[in-house]
Amino acid sequence: MLTIHKPVNFTKSFLFGRARSRFFHLGAAIVRVLSKTILSLSIGLALSFFVADASLARQADRENSKVAGDISSAAEQKGKASAAELEFSKSWVDRQPLPQGGDEWRCLAEALYFEARGETVKGQFAVAEVILNRVESERFPSSACGVIHQGTGKKYQCQFTYTCDGHKEVIAEPRAFERVSKVARAALDGAAPELTEGATHYHTTAVKPRWSKVYTKTAAIGVHVFYRHTWRTASN
Repeated sequence: MLTIHKPVNFTKSFLFGRARSRFFHLGAAIVRVLSKTILSLSIGLALSFFVADASLARQADRENSKVAGDISSAAEQKGKASAAELEFSKSWVDRQPLPQGGDEWRCLAEALYFEARGETVKGQFAVAEVILNRVESERFPSSACGVIHQGTGKKYQCQFTYTCDGHKEVIAEPRAFERVSKVARAALDGAAPELTEGATHYHTTAVKPRWSKVYTKTAAIGVHVFYRHTWRTASN
């Protein structure tokens, strides 16, 4: 039997192959473009979020700084106002409200009572300042109670005589204690201006201890004389 083969249309097959190849390349190109576009959008969004977060962080920092500045300014203004309003007189002390506080206030008030209740108001503030100057010094305990009771335990071997003189500490003058407790509160609150130029020691005019010849005299207020210790180090 004679078999007749249908002639193959090579032109049509060739054109179809080229079209399919072009379509494939076109699809690949579209995929690449879409991939780049999606990647660009993703990067853009990420950068936008990063910039937004950074902007919010800067804004939060500015607001926090402003709040901190406002608080600091308010505290500073309050301190200036208190210092401006303070008077070294019994009438000013009597006008102040009854104070409150913790152990530091109580210790300072008791020290002023036993050490300076007969002193002028300015002198009482000066004695309080010496105690607080010691609190700030690395050479003394870091609390008012610690400074006042330093060395207590052996008779006459302490920093403040009333704590080691062997006599019971009795507050027999409530009115005087009320006044010095107000002075203690104002001193702890920083309401008074500096009076003793950094003094860390004092004595009454009734005595003249040996160390008074060595230390630097800074002030004399009421019946108290104030001194600043000239600390010596290995370098001098």
